Amino acid sequence: MRSLFIIKTKSLSAVKFFYGAVFIYITVISTPALSQKSDYVFKKPYPNFNSPLQFSKDTISPTSGNVKFTMKKNPLKAVLYSAVIPGAGQFYNESYWKIPVIAAAGGYFLYEVIKNNNRFIDFRDQYANSQTPENPQGELLLKDLREFYSDQRDNFIIYSVILYAVNLIDAYVDAQLYDFDVSDNIKIRILKKEKIINLGFNF
Repeated sequence: MRSLFIIKTKSLSAVKFFYGAVFIYITVISTPALSQKSDYVFKKPYPNFNSPLQFSKDTISPTSGNVKFTMKKNPLKAVLYSAVIPGAGQFYNESYWKIPVIAAAGGYFLYEVIKNNNRFIDFRDQYANSQTPENPQGELLLKDLREFYSDQRDNFIIYSVILYAVNLIDAYVDAQLYDFDVSDNIKIRILKKEKIINLGFNF
């Protein structure tokens, strides 16, 4: 029973590690959206305007008119690529560093599924052999180990499905954010009393 307790403790640590990895992964892929460049101009458009400051985007010309925006990456195409081959959508979005992360996590989960399934089969057969007319219930420790590895195998199958879904969601979101400017340089120009003060903040 002590060995079973140690195995269950290791299983709990693996579950905690998985959820921690998923949290870190989602946090990392959402960072570019949070670091999007904010570049505003503070200016006084009219001489007699009561408020001294007004917000406006300095990247848009007053005479530019309506401009049709075309996305460089197709989110549905990115999702389709990742659905066929996990990581292919990330390659399409040019997020190359995510490919080895997805491959490593997927490979680990697949390895655990195969390993736990083999152990399940082994202890299943041992438990079946331990059942005799004199002892129809068999060796209960072998039965517990059989059930434990069956649960472990099923858990890693669920983890693989979650990773596959995260892979699809990431491909879609990454394609949506591809055209966003994620420069970390923020410049603010203040026009007040006909004097311009330039402030630059680098993060």
